[in-house]
Amino acid sequence: MCTANPRQSIISILDRISATHRSSQTSLPQLVRPLPYRDESSLPLVRRFRCWLPPIFRRRSFTGCVHPKLMKTHLLLIIAALAVILANAALAQTWTQTSAPITNWTAVASSADGTKLIAATSGGCCNQGAIYLSTNSGASWSSSAAPTASWQAVASSANGTKLVAAGSPGGGAISFSQDSGATWMPSSETNIYFQSLAASADGTKLIGGFEYQTYTSTDSGATWTFSTVGGFRSASSADGNRLAIAYFYYNGSPSGGIFISTNAGASWTQTSAPVNGWSALASSADGTTLAATRGPTSFPTCCGPIYVSTDSGASWVASATPSVPWTSIAASADGSRLVAASSGGGAIYTSKDWGATWTSNNVPLSNWSAVASCTDGSKLVAVVNGGGIYSLQSTPTPVLNITPSGINLLLSWIVPSTDFVLQENSDLTTANWEDVTNKPTLNLSRLQYQVAVTPPTGHRFYRLKQ
Repeated sequence: MCTANPRQSIISILDRISATHRSSQTSLPQLVRPLPYRDESSLPLVRRFRCWLPPIFRRRSFTGCVHPKLMKTHLLLIIAALAVILANAALAQTWTQTSAPITNWTAVASSADGTKLIAATSGGCCNQGAIYLSTNSGASWSSSAAPTASWQAVASSANGTKLVAAGSPGGGAISFSQDSGATWMPSSETNIYFQSLAASADGTKLIGGFEYQTYTSTDSGATWTFSTVGGFRSASSADGNRLAIAYFYYNGSPSGGIFISTNAGASWTQTSAPVNGWSALASSADGTTLAATRGPTSFPTCCGPIYVSTDSGASWVASATPSVPWTSIAASADGSRLVAASSGGGAIYTSKDWGATWTSNNVPLSNWSAVASCTDGSKLVAVVNGGGIYSLQSTPTPVLNITPSGINLLLSWIVPSTDFVLQENSDLTTANWEDVTNKPTLNLSRLQYQVAVTPPTGHRFYRLKQ
């Protein structure tokens, strides 16, 4: 029976399980049925379970996890209740123009929490573009001390401390910063230029592509190494080991495929992606989900839908998006949330289900040149070539995951755009929620906070509170 009271749903489920187990010794797997559980944080050989809940209850994002290993040793139901207590009203789902100046914006990147932003301008015909910074999610902007150039690409570490920017031929080379843009240093490479950049979460590993050439860096952009595959558009996993590069295909170009590397660019393998005019790439934190857009090219065909792979490029699916000149795409850490923009009076589309469905956003039809996303996908930013900078902020709903880790349980959630506190309670009939004393640690390879807890002897409930 559906109910509008999530708390009572949890209690009734527990009562049902306990009563049935006492009367007939029914095993828990009969009452807790396995369902597909899409979670990149799970270990490869760990099977995930979701507790059966009424549909309306699942829509409220209360998720329960029971692992077979725990069933054998404990009559334990651990419900990772995403009862996110929001003190403030939800932010409006509307793109808002920021205070950034109207100019030729070409690139933008975001820190993990979406607070620190970096955006670049080309400077038009005079190569006098600048690098702008924001430390409050785009509410205000300031010009940085970076040299003027025809900037085409930027990248940021997860904490926004390490930044890198690249220009176009004749318009500037590569500069990097290790102090959130306060000071900038030139790269030792003065004859290479990039149209795309991607960084690992710690900002140490970088990949850049331009004119069928791909370079990688392992020192935050100070030096660069030529790679064995060429391409225009690049993407990186959080650890910097799983990379993707794509050609922008046009008549006379060598290829138009998408290639991946699992060893930080030491070797490359072409994926099954079709030969197209790929204009942008995005990757989830673990490199499992990849998204690619087709851009304004007339060979072999102009434009096309957005393609998504959820198996590291082994297979690709064309999503139900319009065939427009897509220019940029970005992904949340788990790959579930995507945002894409198009040029030439184009629009912005977003997806919350790995690209299965897309929604056209209420934005001005503009020449959108780049988009960026924070790790949980609740803070988005987009720039216009010949216009301003726009942002969209929504209430984050982090998913709390539970997996066995040795003799302990590991609770994890994607780095949120706002602060959340992990709490626990042994009895849902009370309001005795207490903060978990174990401090969360940051897993940069997955862009997750993690907390290890000892399995309790009875019921234990966990939630994230804002």
